[in-house]
Amino acid sequence: MSDFQRSLSVRLSRRGERSNHQSSKEEEGGGLLFSTGRLHTEEYGGIKTIWKAGFVRLLLVGGVLWMLLILLALLFHVWSCQSSLSFFSAICNKEGRLYVVLDTIGFVPKPQHRCPIPVAYDPDKVLLPTSITPDSIVTNLTYITQDQSSNSPFPLFGGNITWSQRQESFLLKPEMKVHCGFIPGGGAEMSSLDKDYVKKCKFVVATGIFDAYDQPHQPSNISERSKKLFCFLMVVDEVSLDFLRSNTTVTQDVRGGSWVGIWRLILLKTPPYDEPRRNGKVPKILTHRLFPQARYSIWIDGKMELIVDPLLILERYLWRGKHTFAIAQHKHHRNIYEEADACKRRKRYARPLVDLQMKIYRYEGLEPWSIKKSTVSDVPEGAVIIREHTAMNNLFSCLWFNEVHLLTPRDQLSFGYVVDRLKGAFKVFMFQNCEYNSLFELHPHIREHSSKIEWVKSLKELKGKGESMKESRGGFGLWTPYPGDLDSVELPKVVRTSKAG
Repeated sequence: MSDFQRSLSVRLSRRGERSNHQSSKEEEGGGLLFSTGRLHTEEYGGIKTIWKAGFVRLLLVGGVLWMLLILLALLFHVWSCQSSLSFFSAICNKEGRLYVVLDTIGFVPKPQHRCPIPVAYDPDKVLLPTSITPDSIVTNLTYITQDQSSNSPFPLFGGNITWSQRQESFLLKPEMKVHCGFIPGGGAEMSSLDKDYVKKCKFVVATGIFDAYDQPHQPSNISERSKKLFCFLMVVDEVSLDFLRSNTTVTQDVRGGSWVGIWRLILLKTPPYDEPRRNGKVPKILTHRLFPQARYSIWIDGKMELIVDPLLILERYLWRGKHTFAIAQHKHHRNIYEEADACKRRKRYARPLVDLQMKIYRYEGLEPWSIKKSTVSDVPEGAVIIREHTAMNNLFSCLWFNEVHLLTPRDQLSFGYVVDRLKGAFKVFMFQNCEYNSLFELHPHIREHSSKIEWVKSLKELKGKGESMKESRGGFGLWTPYPGDLDSVELPKVVRTSKAG
């Protein structure tokens, strides 16, 4: 082969290789063009699978972290309740100041209607106090039994209290003498038989029925020890006694005392007031006057059936916390002015007379309740009252009753006012309303009770023929000129905190 032929053969061979290489690239390029969609689909599927797996992991990790957070919060709650640091332990103390502040600003969930009461388990194991609580402010309390200023042949049960006497009664001294009902000839007399019976009563559970408004309810869950220790006393007027004799089984003991089940009936002859509601305040507030030998008393309204052993009640609400006076907080209101507004809307008493009472209180400096006050509320749920009969507690009861005697019979309006006037000298334990609702079963009244004065909307209705609606033996402070300019008083604006209130 010549050199020319050999050179030509090499060049052709190289061209063929380049042609084959280019053809191979074109084929590969064509293949890529047709396979791009399949490649994108496979990549999207992989990303989707990874995203799902990541989201599941995120949920699992988030759930675990959330559970750990809840567990941490529970552990902190348990630790704070047992902590020696006052701030943290106060968070769990429902009776403490911090809890009240948090509740007021809405950081505490509203309690249920009923809640468990932390009572002792066994009444037989409750230890009775070995001594009475000493009196340090008022050491000797006596009562006014004659009205020097009255020339009436029919004295008022609560006395003719002047505005100056009322003012002086709030000035605390070691020895005090005040009006406290039971002016001779004013009504509410007990028979000598009943007086002799109650002399032996050191521990009292008391209730009352007036104007045949309720029927008696027998307490339940009462231990044998409490049956022996307590006197169960039901105070009635003659109308209610006749009703009981006609509709229930009233028995007599060998001494002539009347009984309805466990209740020993105590008859108050000659009702002291025209208004049955006001008559009912006598045994409710002046328990220490009706039963002067009693050391401890528990009052329950006539519509209630007690379902907790009274010894456990005293241990829970008095002795455990070293209290001497306990009453429940109102379910809806803390502010007296708001409670007064509710009384007017629900026609509990004449609207202008409720306003007059509130103007007197406002003129005398009563501020609406706020967290700055020393009490958790100014408004009680007064159907249950638990107390030791100390001199200070007896004085408070007298002053509270004097407000009911002078002004309207709505005792929940005057309770907080008297507490405020005593400026911290009177100590009261106001417990949670849900516990209050767990102490008893509530029964309806036999009938609706209403007096004409409760519907009065203006003072004009009490003039002329309306004069007959005025009570003749109670509330006379509403018609006695007040030594102050009440026309200039502007009542605080009321913001309803509860639709039910």
